Amino acid sequence: MKIIKETVGGEGAALAAGDLELIGALARRPLAREEVYTFSVRLCDNEIDRDFERFLPQTLEELAPMFVGKSGIFDHQWSARGQAARIYKTEVIREPERLTRAGDGYCWLKGYAYMVCTGSSRDLIAEIEGGIKKEVSVGCSVERSICSVCGCDRTVTDCGHEKGQEYGGQLCWAELEGASDAYEFSFVAVPAQPMAGVVKSARRGGGQAMARLEEEAALGRKYLENLRGEVVRLALLADRELDGRAVKSLTDKLSPAELEELKKSFARRTGEKFPLKTQLQYEAGSAAFDEENRAFLA
Repeated sequence: MKIIKETVGGEGAALAAGDLELIGALARRPLAREEVYTFSVRLCDNEIDRDFERFLPQTLEELAPMFVGKSGIFDHQWSARGQAARIYKTEVIREPERLTRAGDGYCWLKGYAYMVCTGSSRDLIAEIEGGIKKEVSVGCSVERSICSVCGCDRTVTDCGHEKGQEYGGQLCWAELEGASDAYEFSFVAVPAQPMAGVVKSARRGGGQAMARLEEEAALGRKYLENLRGEVVRLALLADRELDGRAVKSLTDKLSPAELEELKKSFARRTGEKFPLKTQLQYEAGSAAFDEENRAFLA
């Protein structure tokens, strides 16, 4: 049974010790660090997807070694011209504290891919870095598709239960068992598994550039947090009848540009409501002369 599944998202990956040796095993000659661009992808997971199917954790374990050496292409078009990357290692990531809709601990298959840095690959690398090429899909095959309601193998017989429907309060989905082959992963537009795709790229030349980007991102998050707090403060000053929690919930959904506009508006209204006064005030006329203090005048 051939399966095509798409996904998006995950955590970062870096070129670790030994990775160049793994990459070299797939190349015809050893490649230097500056010759390769590496990134990681979330290939597939054990969550119920948009097709109301899911890979069992054991199936992910079986698929992991099968994806090593497989190509990254586009839209499952099996053509040598479309080969853009290759997976050099995989691992199954387990997050037991997070439960799937099926009720078991969440896990996903992570693939590490490399590309050779050439003039023709420059645009694709830029699109991956810019988040344009993000969603990926896997092509693989499994032996069985088991109905979650009755346990029937849907590849052998039709049990009559429709995926996505509920029977006696129980959702029906298909559990994909018995991995038999892995073909490729593809960059696609719309994924079936919402969590699969490019995780985060590791730039050429080590982690200094990535560390700088992470530092800048942290500063940006701090600025945005302070901006939201200032908008909430000014809003409550401008209108004390507003609900602070409602205002905070609103600011969490706004972009930085929208927050800046709100800040200007609330600052103007606050200024009109509480105009600034100078500490020193000058009388228009002369003050009355104090006879009792005449003796202290020179």
